[in-house]
Amino acid sequence: MPALIYAALSTAIVSSLGMLLVPSIASGMDVSVSAAQWMLTLNLLVGAIATPVMGRLSDGPHKKRLLLWSLLIILVGSILAAVAPNFAVFLIGRSLQGLTYGIVPVTIALARRYAAADKVQVSISSLSVTVAAGLGIGYPLTGVIAGLVDFRFAFWFAALFVVTAIVVVFRAVPAGPDEQAARAPFDYTGTGLLGLGLGSLLLGVSEGPNWGWGSPWTIGTFIVAAVVLTAWVRAGLLMRHPLVNLQVLRNGEVLLANCTAMGLGAALYIGLSTSSLVVQAPASTGYGIALPVFWAGLVMLPLSVGSFSANRLVRRLSRRIRLTTLLPIGAGIVMASGMLLWVAHTELWEILIGMLVFGLGIGASYAAMPGLIARSVAAEELGSSVSFNQVLRTVGSSFGAATAGAVLAANMAADLRPTGAGISATFAIGALLCAAVFVALLIHTLVTQTERTADGRTDARIG
Repeated sequence: MPALIYAALSTAIVSSLGMLLVPSIASGMDVSVSAAQWMLTLNLLVGAIATPVMGRLSDGPHKKRLLLWSLLIILVGSILAAVAPNFAVFLIGRSLQGLTYGIVPVTIALARRYAAADKVQVSISSLSVTVAAGLGIGYPLTGVIAGLVDFRFAFWFAALFVVTAIVVVFRAVPAGPDEQAARAPFDYTGTGLLGLGLGSLLLGVSEGPNWGWGSPWTIGTFIVAAVVLTAWVRAGLLMRHPLVNLQVLRNGEVLLANCTAMGLGAALYIGLSTSSLVVQAPASTGYGIALPVFWAGLVMLPLSVGSFSANRLVRRLSRRIRLTTLLPIGAGIVMASGMLLWVAHTELWEILIGMLVFGLGIGASYAAMPGLIARSVAAEELGSSVSFNQVLRTVGSSFGAATAGAVLAANMAADLRPTGAGISATFAIGALLCAAVFVALLIHTLVTQTERTADGRTDARIG
């Protein structure tokens, strides 16, 4: 388990190396800032396509081989980004790094297979929160590197980190094929349809603020996404071994985890991106804290602390807390953080507390989601089901990014910086989104507990 957690954490950190580097890369590669944003867009697109594929392959017998090859591809991408002579080669490297999004589902499938029976749920929860923890560690590292040395050192650091993960996985994870795994034909049709559909959707969401929401390009990508994803759903329901078994979405707990993934993914990105703007904005804006990039990244460190702390707290209370109860608790904590950032975000200590509370809530929620899925689907479907949940987090993050970008773009001051009203409005949207998720989860929990009490049933707990 320490080996799997290290692999998941290292790739989560690698995936976070980028957002604070956009201005540095635009300058170093001699491209515009809007063009440099493609380093984020392509990375996200590849991740959205690769994640369900890696999830389905992790249900097969060659889990360790899949993890090692994925890490090797990420390593190649990191080296390409570090040595890229031009922006085109750099984008190829960033695209290969997109496989980092699919690592967590693979490690969860390995944990389900090899961890002791009484440790499976706790192990899955720990692996799930590495995503938020990695963001909290990756942002400070990016800030330090950008503030001290050339941006290429960030990608050399990523390469070194991935090399250590490869060594750890090679030595610690059991070798050979998993003889208990099902051997089913791969769904090439579903892979193509889902990849094209998700790619079109995320491309429209990511580039909508740049193209214009009413432009033919934006509208066209959304139409293509709707048509292709509809075809994917119809094909998946008819196939015996689809890429993602959509039948499991009929299970209330799986559907609950997936809807929560989208909502909290959007809220997390709104909170992170807007807070990053606030801490770097000059004091003349009325809300800016005017931190240099070296210190701006460190502001996100409490997010990682909160995520790790929440996971340890979940372990301590694992015999008393139901999974369906943990989700609304986590969402409620995230809502509290969103409300705090909405009303108080002009002082450094307010942002730091907001990030800490955000990490606590996200950590608790992310710990519960895969657990709900794992106990509700067959073992041979776990990888694809968890990976689909990961995809929905990514889709939610994309919508959060697009929403924040659209609101801030509509509230620009003469100096081309967001106005205070625009910052407050963006935080408000994130807070209200958290509140909506919390209320929906709370209602579901109350209704479910009432039904279980009437039927004389009990709910399973973590651990």
